[in-house]
Amino acid sequence: MRVLLVYPPTPDTFWSFKHVLRFVSKRAAFPPLGLLTVAAMLPADWELKLVDLNVTRLTDDDLRWADYVMLSAMIVHKDSVSGIVDRCRQFGTPVIAGGPLFTTGHAAFGNIDHFVLGEAEELMPQLIDDMRRGTLCHTYAAASRPDIVRTPVPRWDLIELRHYVTMAVQFSRGCPFDCEFCDIVVMNGRVPRTKAPAQLIAELEQLRLHGWRDMVFVVDDNFIGNKKQAKALLRELIEWRTRTRTKIGFMTEASANMADDPELCDLMVRAGFKKVFIGFETPSTESLEECRKMQNCGRDLVETVKILQRAGLEVMGGFIVGFDSDPADIFKRQFEFIQRSGVVTAMVGLLTALPETRLYRRLMKEGRLVAETTGNNTQAALNFLPKLDRDFLVSSYRELMKKLYEPRNYYQRIRTFLKHHRPEGPRVRLAWSDIHAFFKSLWLLGVWHRGRRAYWRFCVTTLFRRPQQFSQAMELTIIGHHFRCVAKSL
Repeated sequence: MRVLLVYPPTPDTFWSFKHVLRFVSKRAAFPPLGLLTVAAMLPADWELKLVDLNVTRLTDDDLRWADYVMLSAMIVHKDSVSGIVDRCRQFGTPVIAGGPLFTTGHAAFGNIDHFVLGEAEELMPQLIDDMRRGTLCHTYAAASRPDIVRTPVPRWDLIELRHYVTMAVQFSRGCPFDCEFCDIVVMNGRVPRTKAPAQLIAELEQLRLHGWRDMVFVVDDNFIGNKKQAKALLRELIEWRTRTRTKIGFMTEASANMADDPELCDLMVRAGFKKVFIGFETPSTESLEECRKMQNCGRDLVETVKILQRAGLEVMGGFIVGFDSDPADIFKRQFEFIQRSGVVTAMVGLLTALPETRLYRRLMKEGRLVAETTGNNTQAALNFLPKLDRDFLVSSYRELMKKLYEPRNYYQRIRTFLKHHRPEGPRVRLAWSDIHAFFKSLWLLGVWHRGRRAYWRFCVTTLFRRPQQFSQAMELTIIGHHFRCVAKSL
């Protein structure tokens, strides 16, 4: 059996890092972890080929070769999926589609004959049998949340690791919180399920043996959703680092309450975690209560950021505008919070109602839902009728994004971060691509682009005042170029 696994091209979004790739001579930010994991569930004697359209082209020869195409996509890939499916149909190649886009929106794809909805682990045996017999059903729907201790090591051999900036692994699924706008509960539930620590160590060891030496994104919905298991993993990670002397570093997503646990923060830093993404959403208590982001209520969020920075972590933040409870000055308050806290990587998006979330159902009941989401919350568009004036929201959002990533404001935010950050934990590898990226930035940011004076001033002052943090500072200047390009395109 020949199976072609296909991942669609990611549009220019906040997380695509498209404008950074040219600096580091890479083709994509992250690999298609879901497809690599599904590939590992297929029989060992089947022939497999993976085409990531962010890295390479899908050729006619690929489609002629395949008995089946397995297509995985997120909501943001919706526009490109139909073209891929049409090409498959031209060659008579059956398509089996799965992933977040189809789990909540498969009804919109009448040109696809077969769907895998939800998590695949418990569905794969039946799907494989039906593929062998040529008797595929239209829909395979997960009836329960699988125990992910049975999830195999991803098939890293199906991709060229050198094309990617960061690798990805998953330790847990699910989040104990229930934010109204979030689709994690819809996809993965509120009870975090984890792999065994030794299981994830085995995945990382395979990555290491394949030659990977750079950053790894632990793509959990909330890495500390199950603190006990997270700490157990961190202790084994520390031992693995010591034993292998690896220079791999980590980043992940977590909730703000991690700042309340000094032991957890210390273990993360000692294990090699360098960055953590946290959904702060808004400095408005009323808006936090509205969306049931209760873990952020009753705490000083600026101090939360500083606690994590002092522990040795770079805090990336998610922010949302457009809540019903947002006051008219919310854009000013968001800007001031982000600048004061030193959250350099600040992903600000307009509120969007994702399919099947509580927000989606509420707005539909209220007659305020006007369109389906594109999955890209950094587009200056709303898919519902807001309480604040729509034109005011959209225009103010565009202004906020441009202001946040204007060179002077952005470099000031890096200075604030460097002031509070304490570089702790094991050192990660300084790759040749990092050095190459720095020299490219000297030309592109220091000569070619607007903001070059602010760039040179920042480089020189950082080199003299904080030489130990210079490498990290230069990485952030390059990443800022991507965000600035995204902001300009809004």
